[in-house]
Amino acid sequence: MSEIVHVIGAGMAGSEAALAAARLGARVRLYEMRPKRMTPAHHTDRFAELVCSNSLGGESPTNAKGLLQAEMRAAGSVIMHAAERARVPAGGALAVDREVFSQIVTERLEAHPRIEVVRDEVVTLPEDGPVVLATGPLTSDALAAHLQDLLGDAFLAFYDAAAPVVLGETINTEICYRAGRYGQAADYLNCPMTEAEYRRFYEALTRARKHTPHDWERLEFFEGCMPIEELARRGYQTPLFGPLKPVGLPDPRTGQEPFAVVQLRREDREGRMWSLVGFQTGLKWGDQKEIVRLIPGLESAEIVRYGVMHRNTYLNAPRLLHSTLELRKLPRVFVAGVLAGTEGYLESAATGWLAGVNAARALQGLPPLTPPEESMLGGLVRFLATANSENFQPMNANWGLVPSVTARVPKKEKRQIMYRRGLEAFVRWLEAEGVPHTNRIA
Repeated sequence: MSEIVHVIGAGMAGSEAALAAARLGARVRLYEMRPKRMTPAHHTDRFAELVCSNSLGGESPTNAKGLLQAEMRAAGSVIMHAAERARVPAGGALAVDREVFSQIVTERLEAHPRIEVVRDEVVTLPEDGPVVLATGPLTSDALAAHLQDLLGDAFLAFYDAAAPVVLGETINTEICYRAGRYGQAADYLNCPMTEAEYRRFYEALTRARKHTPHDWERLEFFEGCMPIEELARRGYQTPLFGPLKPVGLPDPRTGQEPFAVVQLRREDREGRMWSLVGFQTGLKWGDQKEIVRLIPGLESAEIVRYGVMHRNTYLNAPRLLHSTLELRKLPRVFVAGVLAGTEGYLESAATGWLAGVNAARALQGLPPLTPPEESMLGGLVRFLATANSENFQPMNANWGLVPSVTARVPKKEKRQIMYRRGLEAFVRWLEAEGVPHTNRIA
């Protein structure tokens, strides 16, 4: 058996995975195809290069990303270490100087005595030893084809078309009603619209601003996944024959079909998060928020993941991954970052850390670990393993991933309780499992 953990990709996830495995005593071979083969989005050969933003999210104890940042600090994250050293003023967010940040990560990994860096493209999975796949949204065509052969075409997506997801506890269930079309199982929440409400919604949708994609994303819409704003531009009636069709969904309070209906589908088993059915969108986030809140029953809805339309490569995680990030079909192969179905730099790094820890444990003959469900990382990886596999879309850190608290307190105080509970549970878990950590609770 190999004595090496193979980490493929040196982005946020791969960099974190390599150091996490090395800290547990494993020898690591870290593969990065740049600069031998560049991607359309990257400009340097440095590790953990940030290409779309320089922010790792809000830091406050009422922010879900703030909890994930605190967990990663406690775990001794190389990404958080570099972020602290490269920090730039950004109000309540953790933002960094991109060049300084990636240079710190690169130097730390290249200098580590147990990490060997290989500057070459990997086109097939190594056959010996544990493997961490962390190749990101721009996984090379050759490796993507290899993964398709191993996992099946239906399990690999090349186009990320996601609808907004709202926090369940912010939906007004006095307006939205449970029903399935034509009397089928009442698995959906339905938001009814009058004609006046629909007209106001439609007009806002047609004047909303669109996100401008990068040239390399080459967005080509197809009929089965048409953005809601594109449907609206085809005409006033078009959405009424598509995702807003009211047929077969009578409002139980009136017995009549509304003029239009927006359906919500649960994103998780507990119903903490609900997505807008057929609302994949590329609109700017501020405009998405305005339009969602024009929908009856969603006037106060909190959006935990905004809709996106961009080129992506990710696995259908609920069908393929355990919550340990190990592939069900390929034991000892762990997947992290965007390829595992996460959104965001911080989320990529966090799943990379867990994949690296579990790959090192596999090398030592130890079982893989899953963080506690109260922690943000634990909630995220449980979501990846158990989400709706029929309509799986990548997910970012948000409060809908972890159990809420029953205390009747203001939302800000509730989030602070959840933050403290999650961080304490995470640190206790690190200590109990003997995983290297800083024992930092702050």
